[in-house]
Amino acid sequence: MKTYFRLLSFSKPIEKYAIPYALVTILAIFFNTLLFTLLGPLLETLFSSRAATAGPTLLEKASAFDFIGHINAYINYTIENYGKLYTLKIVCGAIVICVFLANLFRYLSQRFMEDLRVHTLLNLRKSVFNNVMDLHLGYFNNERKGDIISKVASDVQVVQGTVTNTLQVVFKEPVQLIFYIVVLLSISLKLTLFSLLVIPVSGFIISKIVKRLKQQARESHESFARMIGFLDEALGGIRIIKAFNATLRIKDKFHNENLVYSDLNRKMARRQQLASPVSQTLGVLVVVFIVLYGGSMILQHQGDLTPSKFLVYIATFSQVMQPVKALSDSFSSIHSGLAAGVRVLDLIDTKPELTDAENAIQLQDFKETIRFENVSFNYGEKEVLKDVSFTVKKGQNIALVGPSGGGKSTMIDLIPRFYDPKAGGIYFDNINLKDISLDSLRHQMGTVNQESILFNETIFNNIAFGKPDATKDEVIAAAKIANAHDFILNTENGYETSIGDRGNKLSGGQKQRICIARAVLANPPIMLLDEATSALDTESERLVQDALNRLMENRTSIIIAHRLSTIQHADMILVVDNGKIVESGNHSALLNQNGLYRRLIDMQTFAD
Repeated sequence: MKTYFRLLSFSKPIEKYAIPYALVTILAIFFNTLLFTLLGPLLETLFSSRAATAGPTLLEKASAFDFIGHINAYINYTIENYGKLYTLKIVCGAIVICVFLANLFRYLSQRFMEDLRVHTLLNLRKSVFNNVMDLHLGYFNNERKGDIISKVASDVQVVQGTVTNTLQVVFKEPVQLIFYIVVLLSISLKLTLFSLLVIPVSGFIISKIVKRLKQQARESHESFARMIGFLDEALGGIRIIKAFNATLRIKDKFHNENLVYSDLNRKMARRQQLASPVSQTLGVLVVVFIVLYGGSMILQHQGDLTPSKFLVYIATFSQVMQPVKALSDSFSSIHSGLAAGVRVLDLIDTKPELTDAENAIQLQDFKETIRFENVSFNYGEKEVLKDVSFTVKKGQNIALVGPSGGGKSTMIDLIPRFYDPKAGGIYFDNINLKDISLDSLRHQMGTVNQESILFNETIFNNIAFGKPDATKDEVIAAAKIANAHDFILNTENGYETSIGDRGNKLSGGQKQRICIARAVLANPPIMLLDEATSALDTESERLVQDALNRLMENRTSIIIAHRLSTIQHADMILVVDNGKIVESGNHSALLNQNGLYRRLIDMQTFAD
């Protein structure tokens, strides 16, 4: 129940929807129940052949609890004074009004509940997505993207569909059941006490049937998440899959997980579907016993049960099983919602490792230096950086070179505080990064990665990503600096051309120049460039390198590079190997040292 109420907290302010829902639902139930009680007067009007007794006499005989008796008394009074035809018109009019009002209030209750469902789904999905966006990068390295997508999309939908439905059933059906029982008790106490034995018996049997549903539901959600992960990987790597003739193997992998998911759903469905026939069968058995017992009372003239009252009783009791059935169905389906809810809440409860310190400093600009002081860093148990120290002065261009896996990209990632060092500290103008607000720190930096990360948007919106309020002239100016303006004009719709998923309508060089234009427009004082030209052909490299040179003008730049053209004019070159800075200096000085840098230059292969 703790999970259920936690999920329900996303409905706040729930009273805005729950109070009007409760009012109109009670009215709908009242008129729906009244409709069944009018069956008796209708039958009395049509088929009663005995002389009517004066109303006051019948009223005196009817107890305060005998609701049906009061109605019959007034019907008999009307028949005696106004005739059967007039009374029939009154009863039919009352039935029409009850039907209209019952359906009107039922419609209004459904509207209020739908508003509550949508409101809950909106808040829940917003909370999940917001928390995902706040998580540190390390979280995404350890989690499957498909599992995250499944939680944000599918699991949230399951929670909305079952938990809020259960809220509706838990209020509406018990109230409806109480109204029906009141009517049944007013007709016959003995019959009602006998017939209500079916409810606890039915509940016990159904609880045994659905006992394993929660575990199966959890396994089903996890299997679906794996399928989404396979789908995401297959779509992202479709070119490689086809190139290596792995299509059949990938199909089999997806199909096997699909079989697991389908089998779990089949088992769950069988258990859920078994609850309804069981409750209905028990209900029919009880109706049969009621007909035998009540019929014998009428035929033997025992008690004051009349044929019209008995027919009303049978009709009303047949409806008692509807709320019982709805409650049993809800009880079986809530397990799936709670299992999905646990997965969603786990994601919401995952706290970002990197947060702003209390009273974090808001940076206004970059004034002096970025300083690494005895910095060490691990990915899990693997040590990546070991006691790294260096200083970057404002206006300098610093190049990081070295063999693959040496820790260059990790050093770049530590500067915008994508991760925190395990030991040592990084200082921005002599302020520890942990004391600076993340937003203001990252506002001072622009990034161009080896992989061109673009969005399925127009060229204009991708360039303006870091500055959404940019004018068209500003975007064009940034594109010109990035050597992108000319090829943009040659696209189908110029700056309004959609570039497709991950920019797949553009070449590698074009995508990289769009990324550079994005960084230019943001106009940060510090640029972080991670292998920005490594995957390009010679012509594209020349254009991109020219754009990078313009980008780095009058800025502090830290560059990971593997080509001589990129680094030879750097103010300082740091040679990184096995997590340590093994050499430092400018291009000429490092060549003269005849060390690792000289060997890398001779091979002309610097890689991240």
